[in-house]
Amino acid sequence: MDKGIGHPVAEGVARLAATLVPGGGTVTACRRLSGGASQETWAFTVAGVAGAEDFILRRAPEGNWLPGLAIALETEAELMSRAGASGVPSPGVRHVLTPGDGLGRGFVMGFVAGETLGQRIVREPAFADIRPRLAGQCGAILARIHDVPAGDIADLRRLDARSQVDELARMYRAGEQVRPVFDLAFRWLGGHLPAPVPPVLVHGDFRNGNLIFGPEGIRAVLDWELAHLGDPMEDLGWICVASWRFGAIDLPVGGFGRREDLFAAYEAASGRPVDAGAVRFWEVLGTLRWGLICNESGTRFAAGLDRSVERAIIGRRASETEIDLLHLLTGRDD
Repeated sequence: MDKGIGHPVAEGVARLAATLVPGGGTVTACRRLSGGASQETWAFTVAGVAGAEDFILRRAPEGNWLPGLAIALETEAELMSRAGASGVPSPGVRHVLTPGDGLGRGFVMGFVAGETLGQRIVREPAFADIRPRLAGQCGAILARIHDVPAGDIADLRRLDARSQVDELARMYRAGEQVRPVFDLAFRWLGGHLPAPVPPVLVHGDFRNGNLIFGPEGIRAVLDWELAHLGDPMEDLGWICVASWRFGAIDLPVGGFGRREDLFAAYEAASGRPVDAGAVRFWEVLGTLRWGLICNESGTRFAAGLDRSVERAIIGRRASETEIDLLHLLTGRDD
């Protein structure tokens, strides 16, 4: 929906026009984009002396809200800038909001054209030629992410395997439903903890759905809000979670590729060996995590705390994750 002058966001980005584009003046096509469960995303265009330029504003709802597990938006912008400098395809951060901008907390980045809907990536003919190479692209990009220097960023949490299992267990115990498959998964995870490794920057939500694709492949990595310091194998496991395959269940990497191609490209780009057992652990943990999120969504809908259709649909998917977990725990996912 287009927002004209008079809307607070439109007025705010109009004040930024000259900062973003030399000679920038008129702002047009300011509209909020769909998607983004935790942050607002706005698109707008600034007319400058050399022509019009498109931008994306990522901001906290109401200008000041921040999800409990998310890093600060300022930190997200810093990570994206560092990632871009390290060769990770990333929208360039053009401006980090200040209190004087009147838009709350957030940042403005350049617009990257392309497709983000996962089901289109795995089904549409336009991506048929590139699909066999996407798993390798993911492996190479993850290697670059894990080399981004981030140990000096104070608010990045350190999350190892044990702490994440414990965090999910607390989340599960806080709920009212008992799911035997989830109990089985917790038991399996407790018996298969990977050995500690030196922590690196982990994206935390690298998957089909958080990437921008073009006919040549991956153009940008989005949504860094769950980034933290931890085991690099976590990212390789997360992109293989069945829920991110969008129906192409026989292709574990995002619904478009094979684990072997992901691993080979990662090793070639990073010089580090892939621990397939650790990746399997993180895939199980990621599937369980998504199952718990789905379960909580269903509970909130049933209790009348959130009656949105989206909440109900997500809640129904808890049973899908139980099937996925059983396949993983019995080796039927290979």
